[in-house]
Amino acid sequence: MSAASMADVGTGGPALIFSVGTLRAAFPLQYVVETMRPLRVEIFAGAPPFVHGLSLIRGVPTPVVDLSKLLGKDEHIAPTRFVTLRVGERRVAVAVERVEGIRELPRQGDEQLPPLLKDASCGLVAAVETLDADLMMVLCTASIIPEETWRALEEGDGAH
Repeated sequence: MSAASMADVGTGGPALIFSVGTLRAAFPLQYVVETMRPLRVEIFAGAPPFVHGLSLIRGVPTPVVDLSKLLGKDEHIAPTRFVTLRVGERRVAVAVERVEGIRELPRQGDEQLPPLLKDASCGLVAAVETLDADLMMVLCTASIIPEETWRALEEGDGAH
């Protein structure tokens, strides 16, 4: 990961807030292309466990990442939204339970928001990094939104 992209991790700015189970997290808006209802997914053999399959999005076969599996969640979480991310020159859809909206995350100086992948399985993270360094870079810019930060965002005028 480049020094510039590492500087983006948890540093605030406009972000798309989403939920997977009890986890609330955010992707920096610069990587988000769109959100949509889940489309049909074609499962294919040999894919890593966190890749749900391929979906035809805007006429392009697009890999769909099951974020709950990537994060090692045991419970099955039925996605209600796909978040399409810009990953280098390609697009990847991430299946999430809910999209909460766009918020301006606080810039916290040395206090950064926890990274999304902090509790993910080392083996799965290594598999992502081996298969797709660009996707890993984008996932590493995502942050977990602690409950107290979410309450402060809800109380403020950060909704879009």
